[in-house]
This record gives sequence, structure tokens and C-alpha cells, in this order.
Amino acid sequence: MKKNAVVLLSGGLDSTTCLAIAKSQDYTCHCLSFRYGQRHCRELNAAQKVAETFSAEKHLVLDLGLDRIGGSALTTDAPVPKARSDEEIGHGVPVTYVPARNTIFLSYALAWAEVLNAADIFIGVNALDYSGYPDCRPEYIAAFEKTANLATAQSTEKGVRLTIHTPLIDMTKAQIIETGMKLGVDYGLTHSCYDPAPDGKACGRCDSCILRRRGFAEAGYDDPLDYAL
Repeated sequence: MKKNAVVLLSGGLDSTTCLAIAKSQDYTCHCLSFRYGQRHCRELNAAQKVAETFSAEKHLVLDLGLDRIGGSALTTDAPVPKARSDEEIGHGVPVTYVPARNTIFLSYALAWAEVLNAADIFIGVNALDYSGYPDCRPEYIAAFEKTANLATAQSTEKGVRLTIHTPLIDMTKAQIIETGMKLGVDYGLTHSCYDPAPDGKACGRCDSCILRRRGFAEAGYDDPLDYAL
């Protein structure tokens, strides 16, 4: 009998690869995405296509008003940094960090997992090409997992231990792409850009686009996305 898993799915390269890995491990995947006040809907459109392609058991999109809190270039009109150097990308927390986003997302995933009697959550965080986001680090995931196992009826009364799977945590972007290609991921369905052009093309200059394009080049594959620049 297949086990249920909740897979956090943004529609980006990493979360799509994470879903492919969960499917390859024979989980019944329940995909969870968020309309959280982000500056565009391209990633949610991508998430829907990805979930359909991988025959997810269900794809749930929840509405959150993180734009009302602000604090990020992804939820406000603040400019998204472009054409940053490797040194700049690797230093400090960028303005595209959304305060407490992964904590909020994982909390919702935890709630749904408990309803589904699922002991597994998959999230595509990465500690190498992670643009400085503190909630993508292994120590954070370990701390949340410990908290989750103290916080649910499933764990305290039924003895079911929740595991947060982070299969991409130690991979380079190139390794992630290579893994996805082996699993048959169509990266043309994904969207990674923080600030796409009005016609929907990826900007090609934000941190996410830079890391993605470099990953494809290092992996030896052509990136199927159209870029404005």
C-alpha cells in the first residue's frame, strides 16, 4: 500500500524535482501550493501543470495574505535585484527573502499531513544554491521536524513520527537538474523567475534565473525556458 506524502510545490525547478523524487519513491503525492500575495501568478500556473503531469492525487492551492505583511521584494513593489555577482548572491539575506515563508508553508503542510494520516512531507530546499535564505538550511529543517513531532495528535497519541524529506538539500543546481532529467522531468513546465517580463518570459537577470541558467550549463543541458535577456 502506497504511503501518503504532502509535497510543497511552487512550480519552480527545485520543487518539481522534489515531486519527481517523491513519485519515484512510490508515494501518493498530495501537492500543496500557495497564493501568498506574490508579485505574479506564473509559478502557480506552472505548479498546476506540474501536478497534473505527475498525476498528483490532489493539488491544493491555499490563499495567504503575506503581501499585507510585506517585507520582501516578492510581495511588494520593491525592485528585485538584477545581474548580481556570485559574491553578492552568496553574501547576506537578499530582499527576495519572504519573512518566515517556509515556516508558514511547512505548518500548513503539517496540518494537511495529519489529516491525511501522512508521516512524510517533501520540500525542495537547498543549502548550496539557496541565495542566502535562512529557512533553507539543514539545521532549520531539523528544528522544525523536532517541533512538529511535539505538536500533533498523530505523533503524541499514535506514535507516528513525521519526517520532513529534503532530497535536494546538499545538491548543486546542476545535480538537481541531472536528477530531474533522469526522472523524466519536463523543465519547460517549470517557472523560476522572480520578476518575469510582461509577456511572461523569465527576466534572465534575477538571482533565481542566474542560478538556474548556470545549473543547466553545468549539467550540459539546454534550458527550455524563454528568457527576455
